[in-house]
Amino acid sequence: MKKINIVRDSKDFETAIHKGNFYQNKHYIIYIIDNNKENYRFGISVGKKISNKAVIRNKLKRQLKSIIDKYKNLYQNNKDYIIIMKRSCLEYNYLELENSYLDIIKKVNKKGEIK
Repeated sequence: MKKINIVRDSKDFETAIHKGNFYQNKHYIIYIIDNNKENYRFGISVGKKISNKAVIRNKLKRQLKSIIDKYKNLYQNNKDYIIIMKRSCLEYNYLELENSYLDIIKKVNKKGEIK
């Protein structure tokens, strides 16, 4: 994932969470909001409720970044995607997390968010 595709500012996270549309399944919550950038951006949040160990949280983030990069063609420019991982992510392997992510992106596509 390139640096220009990463949301880093906490204000952007808060804006997306409070004003954006959201979709969820058993592993992820995704907030989507328009931005004034030329490209799509992602923000990933893995809280300490999932695990107290940074090693585990960072592993989950790396796996999710890999999944996001794999399906670059599914995202629309001028959008911010804030992804919050749920505790159930610990119980599943990479392939199951990938399938769950694809399911939620398909849900977003059906709602007309991404074309």
